[in-house]
Amino acid sequence: MKSTSNRVPLLAAGLIAILGAFPGFAGETKLTPVASEHLAVLEKFRTEHVKSMQEGKPEKVLIYYAEDVRLMPEYQETVLGKANAAIYWRAFAGRFEVNGYQRDEIEILDLGSRIVEYGHFTMKLTRRDTAQENELAGKYLDIWEKFGNGGLSLITAGWNYDNPLTWTDALRFTEVPAVRIAFQGRAPVKDDVSFELAALNRLLEVAVSQHDVALWSQFYADDSVLMPNYVPLCDGRKAVHHYLEEHVKYLPIFEQLDIRNDRIDELGNYVIEYASHVANWRNGESSGVNTGKDLRIWRREPDGALKIFRHIGMYD
Repeated sequence: MKSTSNRVPLLAAGLIAILGAFPGFAGETKLTPVASEHLAVLEKFRTEHVKSMQEGKPEKVLIYYAEDVRLMPEYQETVLGKANAAIYWRAFAGRFEVNGYQRDEIEILDLGSRIVEYGHFTMKLTRRDTAQENELAGKYLDIWEKFGNGGLSLITAGWNYDNPLTWTDALRFTEVPAVRIAFQGRAPVKDDVSFELAALNRLLEVAVSQHDVALWSQFYADDSVLMPNYVPLCDGRKAVHHYLEEHVKYLPIFEQLDIRNDRIDELGNYVIEYASHVANWRNGESSGVNTGKDLRIWRREPDGALKIFRHIGMYD
């Protein structure tokens, strides 16, 4: 049997051959400035979101949600649809009193038919049934869809936390209708971009499983921003590489890793991928199956390659 040490270069060579089959994608990647009317909507939403959290009144923000909105919280399965999002926020308000909440944007991007905003948040919580006080700090990424005369509708919201938590069960709401996306059907491979992402995800499985930082970090653009679990934001590929070097020291052995997507939004030179994973892992005498979800924004580089431009990940 041949050594598996050749798998990475062989797969990389195959992927390069695949990507070479998609000429003509490279183009101008300079972003359009965000229109003032869209900035006004986002600023108003931020203000209303803070009030909503502190007052325990989710109806203040639900008016901004699309009917098919997708919430991707840390430690909670994906919540699909405006009605279920309302149940989620009411359950949150029923369990926690929010004594302080701050939400600060870092960057707002116009990707054509989508507006993307990401930033930091901090939250002070009191558990209503136990009076236990906790503080949270984390990162968020929101995706808005344009409509009409400067209107925006929130279609996706994902967030995670900057530090490991010992009380994660309190952030899970079993009464909320939710879906473990990693166990659902994957997006069909039906065109060039979905084919390309399928190939990239297979190569990513190899990089992660083999703890290959050099290969893993090549997925990210030089000016990428990674918002990983349990640590602050990583700005730039050098910072991403440093994070991955530390991250792999604590990774288990992956007996099987399936990285998939269930939705792909093509936006010219940008692609939004709704991804998830199923990981069968082993660490000493312990083993298990974990799932998670990701929002990855890929950008077509001048040489034609797709690179991850912005990325946030959440565990279920």
